[in-house]
Amino acid sequence: MAITAHEVVIAGGGPTGLMLAGELALAGIDVAIVERRASQDLAGTRAGGLHARSIEVLDQRGIADRFLAQGRTAQVAGFGSVSLDISDFPTRHNYGLALWQTHIERILAGWVGELPVTMHRSCEVMGVVQDGSGVDVALSDGRSLRARYLVGCDGGRSLVRKAAGIGFPGWDPTMSWLIAEVEMAVEPPWGPRRDDVGIHGLIRLQEGPVRVVLTERQLAPAGEPTLRDLSEALIAVYGTDFGVHSPSWISRFTDMTRQAEAYRERRVLLAGDAAHVHPPMGGQGLNIGLQDAVNLGWKLAQVIRGTSPDSLLDTYQAERHPVAARVLRNTMAEVALRRTDDRTKALGEVVAELVGMDGPRRRWAGMMSGLDIHYDLGPGHPLLGRRMPDLDLVTADGPVRVFALLHRARPVLLNLGAPGSLDAGCWSDRVRSVDAATAGPWELPVIGAVPAPSAVLVRPDGHVAWVGEPGGLGPEEALAAWFGPPAAAG
Repeated sequence: MAITAHEVVIAGGGPTGLMLAGELALAGIDVAIVERRASQDLAGTRAGGLHARSIEVLDQRGIADRFLAQGRTAQVAGFGSVSLDISDFPTRHNYGLALWQTHIERILAGWVGELPVTMHRSCEVMGVVQDGSGVDVALSDGRSLRARYLVGCDGGRSLVRKAAGIGFPGWDPTMSWLIAEVEMAVEPPWGPRRDDVGIHGLIRLQEGPVRVVLTERQLAPAGEPTLRDLSEALIAVYGTDFGVHSPSWISRFTDMTRQAEAYRERRVLLAGDAAHVHPPMGGQGLNIGLQDAVNLGWKLAQVIRGTSPDSLLDTYQAERHPVAARVLRNTMAEVALRRTDDRTKALGEVVAELVGMDGPRRRWAGMMSGLDIHYDLGPGHPLLGRRMPDLDLVTADGPVRVFALLHRARPVLLNLGAPGSLDAGCWSDRVRSVDAATAGPWELPVIGAVPAPSAVLVRPDGHVAWVGEPGGLGPEEALAAWFGPPAAAG
């Protein structure tokens, strides 16, 4: 059988895989997704929203409005029992978006469908063998693919991760929850309920069915839950199962918390749940998966094109592994606060009081929303390694927002000094130079006001790689580090 070749194969067509495919396609890379589903249809609604930094990332690609048009903006960041208002944060998107994963995937798939991305549907990756020049990928339908790189976006049970021999250390589960969408013959009491077991909830979705979330009295064994399991759990909490019937889907999640030892093993990389799993408290999993993809995509594209050395891929783990580790920590803390003994309740009250104060509120809201993410690029200006604010600019071609300059996922050297005083020089084939003026304000979430720079080098993921300051060094070192050696003169 003939082997189909692609530059990159992505295992898994969920939000992370779709976002990564879009990033690579924008960079001109031949990319294919292997997805077990025959269509993008998703059983159930699953994850329930986007945090502010994810909305910004989508805005950087010019597609945020597609999601905003179909969701509901709200203050969704929170920790424990405390809602964290970010309406005073310096961002155009100082809110979250309530939008079920089924819609997020559908909209992302629509965007990817406009790009040159190949979809191999109704099959799964079954085998992975890599060598010095690429990866052979065996599919469940008997076909084989050849790729220069394979990225596992295939979830917490990732076959790609296992085949690459990447360890997945962490913490075994101690608690479990049932989640389902069902019909009920008898109208139940709506809303949350707390008892000596934990927190439960019954919500009527706009789409029609009842969403059920139940904390189980004991950690349940592995395996797919049944309608009987759900009925028994409802009776244990409410004294009746309300005539539950016609489940759209039933699932179980636990507080298992694990992170891949490495995000890369030679030509195999991991992103999203394949790289990190944790309880869904705070709704962070889908969001950091999208951000993994945006961090990895441009780097992988540059290595494939030969403009950057293979070592650029090492920065993917260096930057993203700490972000996920922090999420693992805060979700474990939230699970601990959900325990129901009196001492834990007292601790929860203390935490709620502390997080309710303005300083801690800003710090935790910055973390939960993703707006405070800081990649360690060394000492320097506070902007270095952080997200570039989406400022209004005035250019020779007219007014433009910073994020609009990133729609094609290309780096930008933004000169805010005298026009013509700075450009990308020998990197002009890879980096767009823009002369502009702005009145600011130069303000970062959590940190506050920062000095106005004379220039900034913005990576395709929206993070600042270099800041021009009076008497400082030029951008050449940063340009070479992130975008490869300079082009030969002439």
